[in-house]
Amino acid sequence: MNSVIKGSGYCLSYTPGLMLHNGSTITTERVVNPDGEFLKEMGKHVRSYEDCVAYWPNQVYIGNADPEELRKVEFPYYDKKFENASRYGKFGEIMPEAEFLLLAQSCDCFEVFYLEKGFVEAHKKELAADPVITEAILNRVTAGSELSEIETLVSNGEAEGLYYENKLVGCVKRAHDIDVNLSAEVMLENLMNKASSVLAILHSLKNAGISPDDVEYVIDCSEEACGDVNQRGGGNFAKAAAEIAGLNNATGSDSRGFCAGPSHAMIEAAALVKAGAFRTVVVIGGGCVPKLGMNGKDHVKKGLPMLEDCLGAFAVIVSENDGKSAEINLDILGRHTVGTGAAPQNVIGSLVADPLERAGLTVNDVDKFSPEMQNADITKPAGAGDVPMANYKMIAALAVKKGWLQKSELASFSEEHGLVGYAPTQGHIPSGVPYVGFAKENIEAGKMNRVMIIGKGSLFLGRMTNLFDGVSFIIQKNTAENEQGAVSEDEVRKLIAKAMKDFAASILDKEAEA
Repeated sequence: MNSVIKGSGYCLSYTPGLMLHNGSTITTERVVNPDGEFLKEMGKHVRSYEDCVAYWPNQVYIGNADPEELRKVEFPYYDKKFENASRYGKFGEIMPEAEFLLLAQSCDCFEVFYLEKGFVEAHKKELAADPVITEAILNRVTAGSELSEIETLVSNGEAEGLYYENKLVGCVKRAHDIDVNLSAEVMLENLMNKASSVLAILHSLKNAGISPDDVEYVIDCSEEACGDVNQRGGGNFAKAAAEIAGLNNATGSDSRGFCAGPSHAMIEAAALVKAGAFRTVVVIGGGCVPKLGMNGKDHVKKGLPMLEDCLGAFAVIVSENDGKSAEINLDILGRHTVGTGAAPQNVIGSLVADPLERAGLTVNDVDKFSPEMQNADITKPAGAGDVPMANYKMIAALAVKKGWLQKSELASFSEEHGLVGYAPTQGHIPSGVPYVGFAKENIEAGKMNRVMIIGKGSLFLGRMTNLFDGVSFIIQKNTAENEQGAVSEDEVRKLIAKAMKDFAASILDKEAEA
């Protein structure tokens, strides 16, 4: 039987301090244009935590509003507030920066993460009040260090500073004197990634209603890599996050595919469960520090707030078929092969049209398509346009070419089968998977039958190949009842064999009687 989606967690960690000091756009600007207007002005464009929480796309991401509700909000969204916005949603939460820094410190296993004593004392109770934070995690938060020690580590270049409300409150120290793979910058990025994954795991367990001990395998599909000079990106983020989240019965490994990584990992998880290798697998994707403020120059130039102030993270639990949860159909998989090419029509053909045709379906048989779900509030000012809409236009155009749609239906296709983008631009985070939680809900409520999750990636970023990448899969209503009521081919063969054996035996009996 097909594997099912047991639950999911979607979290945002509000981190303006990391954005202003560690985002790749800003760190690059400090090198190439240190006296530029952007660096002088960016501090004026930082949102408050309250504004971040009241931001419509963020409320959709954690599940307090449906994407269809966002469609009704007048664009742009940054100047519209979500009424009675809450930190917590049915899928996860938006964690304040101070609490997140303490959570990240609890993920440190090699004494490289320092926080000032007064800062820890001021905010530890706040972290303890979070319903998913365990006693074991709280016990890992150290009492803190003297500010003078932190200042010395930062000033002599041994550590990356951590800032809260423009004040130095901690640092992440390098883990090796000369190994660039263990530099302070890399250690900071990796620990923040790990911490955001842990938070998403904790919410996914709560939402699925399962024990941490039920999880047997974890797959991490983030865009970070960890290792030393001899292994570089050897891993393993999955097992590292599992340890802090208390998944004591789990092992795991990392899967990398740039922005397409989550879809690859979801297919791998579903296959492992269906094969019987593991009963419950968690797919995780943590936040990417360099992507914070990535489009900030354009936002500041146009007088907008710097909207990329959160680390995004997700966790999806894939488990054995329980007869009711939404399934992942491994018989309908799209794949961008080596020979597909990078032409947009070929890409969409391989990921959408080809798998549907093989299954005898058309785009009309899919209720919603979830491709790259980037928030247009972020991408449009930067000149990247509305990414989800661009995908829907290509899908619709291909459907017309194949005779699945009339030209008159082009305009309505995106509204009927598409979604409004609401995910943070964290690379892999927007790539199809933000809608998995909603898809599960809508399918199990009988509102939908099928949803296609589409992951796409740009492999040329690694300078190893110019190839594009992508995979897609279908989430559908549970078919276990039908499968249990039907007779499999193997069972048919056994029944025929038994009937022939009985027939032969009856002939022999008659001959013996004669």
